[in-house]
Amino acid sequence: MTITSYSDVWDLDSIFPGGSDSPALRSHVDQLKSQIEDFSRFVQDFTTPEGKHEVKNINRIIDQATEITANLTQASAFVSCLEAQNMADKKAGVLRNELSTINARFSTSFNAFQQKLALTEDHVWQGLLNDDTLSKLSFVLNEWRKKARDKLSAEEESLIASLSVDGYHGWGEMYHTIVGSMSVRVNVEGEDKTLSIGQANNLLSHENPDVRKEVFEKLEEAWKEKEDLFAKTLNHLAGFRLSMYEKRGWNHILKEPLEYNRMKPETLEAMWGAISRHKKPFVKYLERKAGLLGKEQMDWHDLDAPVGKTAKKLSYNEGAQFILKHFEKFGSDLSSFTRKAFEQSWIEAEDRPGKRPGGFCTGFPLSEESRIFMTYSGTMSNVATLAHELGHAYHSYALKSMHLFNRRYAMNVAETASTFAEMIVADAAVREAEKKEEKVAMLDDKLQRSVAFFMNIHARFLFETRFYEERKKGLVPAQRLNKLMEEAQREAYAGALGKTHPRFWASKLHFYITGVPFYNFPYTFGYLFSLSIYARALESGESYEEKYKALLRDTAVMTVEDLAMKHLGENLTEEAFWEKGISLCIKDAEEFLALTK
Repeated sequence: MTITSYSDVWDLDSIFPGGSDSPALRSHVDQLKSQIEDFSRFVQDFTTPEGKHEVKNINRIIDQATEITANLTQASAFVSCLEAQNMADKKAGVLRNELSTINARFSTSFNAFQQKLALTEDHVWQGLLNDDTLSKLSFVLNEWRKKARDKLSAEEESLIASLSVDGYHGWGEMYHTIVGSMSVRVNVEGEDKTLSIGQANNLLSHENPDVRKEVFEKLEEAWKEKEDLFAKTLNHLAGFRLSMYEKRGWNHILKEPLEYNRMKPETLEAMWGAISRHKKPFVKYLERKAGLLGKEQMDWHDLDAPVGKTAKKLSYNEGAQFILKHFEKFGSDLSSFTRKAFEQSWIEAEDRPGKRPGGFCTGFPLSEESRIFMTYSGTMSNVATLAHELGHAYHSYALKSMHLFNRRYAMNVAETASTFAEMIVADAAVREAEKKEEKVAMLDDKLQRSVAFFMNIHARFLFETRFYEERKKGLVPAQRLNKLMEEAQREAYAGALGKTHPRFWASKLHFYITGVPFYNFPYTFGYLFSLSIYARALESGESYEEKYKALLRDTAVMTVEDLAMKHLGENLTEEAFWEKGISLCIKDAEEFLALTK
């Protein structure tokens, strides 16, 4: 079979040619500043609506805000790509700071607009929402109004936004600066190599146990060397957030993340409750895997170790072909979209030094494109990650007919399309395994993800919840953070771990992201939520694609509880819903245990 050749380096010049020196980007940013100045003046003159005659002015402000948001997102996404592809690009860092300042200015005016809407009399508000031009945005407008009522005055929120640039967001950028300066030197198959953190992380799934152990220890040394810097960064991020919450009168650290994710506390409790009651099969899987690796107990650095024998590594183009083949079985729309992403070089996957660790997908609303970032080294896990990020891109594509403000889905449902796409590929890998050892390897790869969502993410949630409670009383030193992380890991892995990863809090970018607090539980939500959708897709075949797209289009215009009830007929506040998804993962564990008996 002929394998089509796709570039594993993305094309950014089609968006703004010239990288961080791009004249087109410079012109775009300068124009953006001017737009925001005009917007600020118009908002300043805008008064709290007193009747339906204000609809025209409200629509004008919304139209301006929509255009600015699209332009700002386009520039910010581009700079994110520059920073990720080359951590030494100092000009990209300067652009990031400039855009943070611009965004703060826009946020200040936008918050003022929302504050004025919040003061609208209820009967006037209902009249405004009955207007045809505003009714399509009613969910979002009501959400803005509620959030504005929850916040401080426009002047105080303006001050917070201004101080956030060099305070809150500045500390978030500090994390990238520290990690960008780090590298580790390891011996891989007789060759000494100096690797970026991202490249070193990829070796934690190496088939040689000595390589895994050495890489883990070298990484741990690197995190330890700078742990005081990371502790200071994390403490100041949390301190800023807690001070802001206190001023606003928010007394619960989960208020913001739950509202951001349009999710009830009861839903979160039901999810973790169901998971906590069903960890035994995954503990048995980890115990069996440790035995297969010749160990008494599973150590952290062996969690991603391969077991069984997989087929030879897949080249980037072979991985792309595998994804396309199985996406086609689900639906023509998903497969044709994905082929376009490969053909138009939307993906940065090259394995080279200097790149940021991890992976992401970011959207460009003006050009209606996405860009995907990862480091591809040829494993089936890499193929699944690529499918995951393509799922994110497809979600954005499915929403392109919606108003920009009706596309702003929260992180928990953001993980739905990505995990759905990942499951298509992971399941296919198990089905296509010709030999028992290959099937064991593919099942292990799937189970690694279940363990990540049910145990690793749970440990992050436990750690972060307890850290914030201690941070309320003062600074939490690195040694204490290590202790909190180790305790969380032992609890979340239900005693299945031997050697833990106490400095995981330093190594994980997610703890330092300022845009989304508690960047952990939404992953597990998305994983289990998508499993229910995936099960229905398997039953329906290609005919499910239109229903799937309809669900995706609703992800930003209702709560997750309403979304599940409308499209799945399920109650998310009941543990029974979550147990359905968990049971599918338990079947994988049982099959793995049977095959390795």
